Amino acid sequence: MKLRLFVALDLPAPARAALAAFRSAAADPAVWRPVPDEALHLTLAFLGHRPEADVDAIVDVLRSAPMHAPRLALGAALALPPKRPRVLTAEVADPHGSLRALQKAVSDGLAARRLYTPEARAYRPHATVARLRPDARAGKGELAGPEPVEFRGEALTLYQSRLRRDGARYEPLARFPLQL
Repeated sequence: MKLRLFVALDLPAPARAALAAFRSAAADPAVWRPVPDEALHLTLAFLGHRPEADVDAIVDVLRSAPMHAPRLALGAALALPPKRPRVLTAEVADPHGSLRALQKAVSDGLAARRLYTPEARAYRPHATVARLRPDARAGKGELAGPEPVEFRGEALTLYQSRLRRDGARYEPLARFPLQL
């Protein structure tokens, strides 16, 4: 059996609350389908459909990743991709480069075990708060971003994504709390 998997950085409650407030203010529900508060996260590596047998190897890679919580802050509103947006996001500032270092360690470790093919483009930290509804078009123009909350990531987590008619549901398969 294949599972749809991704690795994410879990967010603390204050960051999720700021993202939820941003989503409520910026995402017209007729245009955007909101990401539930409990599902707000930072994706580090989207693995796609992987054999269930790969889960143990993925967990081994995550177990060996750096476990220091990156210092981050919520940034500007961002609709991606820029030309024909399908997701409404908030940029995440990584002033010390610790999130990028964590993402690179995860990406490189998974790639070395042939569990992941890293994207060609540079990693762009962001938190998705809403997805474009079918047959809707995103408006143009500037959006006010979220409150610039500073935070530290809580955990490195392997999730299974289950696609449903009303949006994806994320089930944690392995979680590694990060050290402050």
